[in-house]
Amino acid sequence: MKSHQAIMDSSPIIAWIHNISLNQQKYMKRKFKDLDLGHDVRYIMYIYDNPNCSQEDLVNMFCQSKGNIAKVLRKLEDGGFIKREVDPENRRKYKLNTTEKGRQLVPKYRELSKNWELEVGIGEDELELKNRIREIAINGMKLTENNEG
Repeated sequence: MKSHQAIMDSSPIIAWIHNISLNQQKYMKRKFKDLDLGHDVRYIMYIYDNPNCSQEDLVNMFCQSKGNIAKVLRKLEDGGFIKREVDPENRRKYKLNTTEKGRQLVPKYRELSKNWELEVGIGEDELELKNRIREIAINGMKLTENNEG
């Protein structure tokens, strides 16, 4: 049985999305063999797109524990992708920014990611699909936020 045969009509859509994510990560890992970043690249990209963001921003965005985020940030900082600076307005917080190494990685990663999308059939004309998936992701975040209180 070929692995793609496990994608069944009866599978929940989240299983398909998870499969897509894992396969995209495998593809990217092969392209960036020397980096061993896996899913951690998403944090670099978020920091790149949101200069001076905080660890708390990452906790909220990615639904990860503070401890897990701190561990990943340490790895990314040790790898030279990000830098943490004490926030002068709140000395208990850090402002996060990409380093030159991180700033060089993001455009390369995005280009390869776009190539992967084209290879699997997600074209430039799929704006409606992309917007709908983004909307679902936001709704999921809101739903979990509303149920936490």
